[in-house]
Amino acid sequence: MRSEGSGYDQETIDEFLREKVYAVVGVSPNREKYGYRVFRDLAEGGYTVYCVNPLYDDIEGERCYADISSLPEKPDVVEFVCPPEVTASVVREMARLGISKAWMQPGAESPEAIAFCEKHGIAVLHDVCVMVERRRKAGE
Repeated sequence: MRSEGSGYDQETIDEFLREKVYAVVGVSPNREKYGYRVFRDLAEGGYTVYCVNPLYDDIEGERCYADISSLPEKPDVVEFVCPPEVTASVVREMARLGISKAWMQPGAESPEAIAFCEKHGIAVLHDVCVMVERRRKAGE
């Protein structure tokens, strides 16, 4: 079954949502920005969430890491809420670290980053919102 509005079947999306540890690249302290909203939504959904943005030391008391290499554990999924050029750089870091799932929020994706993931065996979701899908799965 395809998820409404995306090119992915529901099982693929649910596979990503079954993972427990997410890194949010592009997290923001601004409550109006999606970088903040995605971080908060995942945390409230029961996920372990790491903030990744070199511009901040912390977000509401949660340590903010400069890059995914600095995280205290390897995330199951790297969630992108950042400019496409940042996504293209970070997917290369994912390949070096052996992280196998990338979820690119609408606007964070680029053809280059998607092609890199596909070529290097990184499962990738794009053009589908993690908050919408998490809430759907939780029945919210």
